[in-house]
Amino acid sequence: MGFNYKDSGVDIEKGDLFVERISRMVKSTYNKQVVSGVGGFCALYAMDEDRYLASSTDGVGTKIKLAIELGLHDTIGIDLVAMCVNDLICSGARPMFFLDYFASSSLDLEVSEAVIKGIVEGCQQSQMALIGGETAEMPGMYQTGDYDLAGFSVGEVMKKDLIDGTRLNEGDTLLALASSGFHSNGYSLVRKILETKKAGPDLKRACLTPTKIYVRPVMKLLSQHREKIKGIANITGSGFLNIPRIHEKFNYHIHTTANLPPHMNEVCQLSGLDEIELHRTFNMGVGMVIATDDPDTIGRELELNGEKTFVIGRVEKGSGKIYLKGQEL
Repeated sequence: MGFNYKDSGVDIEKGDLFVERISRMVKSTYNKQVVSGVGGFCALYAMDEDRYLASSTDGVGTKIKLAIELGLHDTIGIDLVAMCVNDLICSGARPMFFLDYFASSSLDLEVSEAVIKGIVEGCQQSQMALIGGETAEMPGMYQTGDYDLAGFSVGEVMKKDLIDGTRLNEGDTLLALASSGFHSNGYSLVRKILETKKAGPDLKRACLTPTKIYVRPVMKLLSQHREKIKGIANITGSGFLNIPRIHEKFNYHIHTTANLPPHMNEVCQLSGLDEIELHRTFNMGVGMVIATDDPDTIGRELELNGEKTFVIGRVEKGSGKIYLKGQEL
């Protein structure tokens, strides 16, 4: 019998309830410049009549525990940047700069240098400047050898170029960009599966494959075919449930699934979870989804830039629901 995300100690429903409970309190801080805040892939703040500042923040989650277990720290920083910047570009924003927060019980120079090396690599892939950060030693807060990360990315988008789902139409196509693996979501469950099934070191190392950064192909695509891009969704925590965030007044029908990277397929098989639960938790081989009325052109351009793409579904009128092969997620 399989186990779900909640069995691994993560309660998605409670997390959603928390956001709902704090929403009114958070919005009490907004001013007229705030265009979007909690609930979007990134926050938008009006800088002037023509331009929005876009920002996003995220961490790497318990994928860090796997890095610590294996003593491999040079890619976890890439994950940190990717988790922030892949949200940022869903609005069509151009990434500008990044800040990081690194906390540990006691600073280990070799480990921290390896982590920062990954952050620098992620910023280079994202064409962002790493302009600041904070390093905190907190004995008593973390066990010896443990550390945690948070990242903050900032970009800009002209108001006329904003991608916000308002041009979405019934019949638009959902085009998927392949993921490199689990990215950096669901690792409390991934780790529980690896532990329960006594997975070997090779599979564990494969699960440290860094999150793919989509900045260069998406920015190039937007520079050439922005009018054909109706919406963008980063498939992050809660898996395919991210797709309706493109626009809540439509339903999204997924009619096919991706070919998973080998390590991802093995973990999913070991989990014993059904297809619905897997798609509610993991990205299932899909890193981003683009809604478009011209999937042939968009897919061809992305393929020319080294991305693997495939049509996974369509947009219909509705109320923000998503269906996998006819079954609601």
